[in-house]
Amino acid sequence: MVRRAAASKLGEFAKVLELDSVKTEIVPLFTNLASDEQDSVRLLAVEACVSIAQLLSQDDLEALVMPTLRQAAEDKSWRVRYMVADKFSELQKAVGPKIALSDLIPAFQSLLRDCEAEVRAAAAHKVRELCENLPAEGREAVIMNQILPYIKELVSDTNQHVKSALASVIMGLSTVLGKENTIEHLLPLFLAQLKDECPEVRLNIISNLDCVNEVIGIRQLSQSLLPAIVELAEDAKWRVRLAIIEYMPLLAGQLGVEFFDEKLNSLCMAWLVDHVYAIREAATNNLMKLVQKFGTEWAQNTIVPKVLVMANDPNYLHRMTTLFCINALSEACGKEITTKQMLPIVLKMAGDQVANVRFNVAKSLQKIGPILDTNALQGEVKPVLQKLGQDEDMDVKYFAQEAISVLALA
Repeated sequence: MVRRAAASKLGEFAKVLELDSVKTEIVPLFTNLASDEQDSVRLLAVEACVSIAQLLSQDDLEALVMPTLRQAAEDKSWRVRYMVADKFSELQKAVGPKIALSDLIPAFQSLLRDCEAEVRAAAAHKVRELCENLPAEGREAVIMNQILPYIKELVSDTNQHVKSALASVIMGLSTVLGKENTIEHLLPLFLAQLKDECPEVRLNIISNLDCVNEVIGIRQLSQSLLPAIVELAEDAKWRVRLAIIEYMPLLAGQLGVEFFDEKLNSLCMAWLVDHVYAIREAATNNLMKLVQKFGTEWAQNTIVPKVLVMANDPNYLHRMTTLFCINALSEACGKEITTKQMLPIVLKMAGDQVANVRFNVAKSLQKIGPILDTNALQGEVKPVLQKLGQDEDMDVKYFAQEAISVLALA
């Protein structure tokens, strides 16, 4: 316990000492702790290594610290190797580009092939940072020859956490490697991961699409993207469905309106009648963002008619979704569409048999009231709200009266 506490403070302590003291006092302590019999002490020594390496010159580093660091990267305890993988980017910056190329790259290769999945996953997480931190001169050759072959193996790793960790960073390599290398070497890997049986892997690829879009444009990916998106959109786990909804506006912007209407529009509509409330709610917000992206004319032709049809759905939850969509869309669509197309549906729903629907009508009218013109407010909204204000259901009454006072219709 005491050695562990000392090891955890060693790096901080080194920073406030004279350089000579670091070399004569701290480095021997560090070497000692890094070969302690307890792995919980050895792994803390790895953390201290980052701080100590920042203080020493290249020659001192080579002589005093590197032997210990090499030993830690091959430690018999996976927890120590994990720590080396986890701190890899910091170690790389601390030792400088020359030693990083000669010593750390081989160590990184062995961590990417480690027998423990946790170590491989921690190393996979660092792939992008490692490549970005390499010196610009010769970077491409190092990545292509010394890192990429190992990455290719990890794409078909047996452990889903390793594949998922890689999927969360691999897209970032496209900006480092440029267009031709991305198309030739990385694209097959992305496509393989888009077909992975683990939803997390597919999701991590889709959520980092913007990196690739900058380099090669989304068209190259779109044919393989679609099946993956459709599968995720219908995944049995609702959190996976939720995550894909959140990327829809981004995807829509990248794929363009025609592609979206042809392939993805029906998915966005299907989510509105999902059996999980969180999905229906997210799908409603998603529609609003899409209208902001593609404009009101698109909304009027493609979205609004489909939403309004749901007002006649036998399931009252779906009828309520219509109201939620109208609340979200009214702002994006503006006065004319709201008054002419949406308002009549809301007013018609004021006669619904389900009290939940009726009080949501009152809430909707309160929300869209400020967008409507005054004639519609006085002539159409006011009488309906007054009628709902006399409803036998207490909640309906309450929300109707609240809407009347907020809209100043009394």
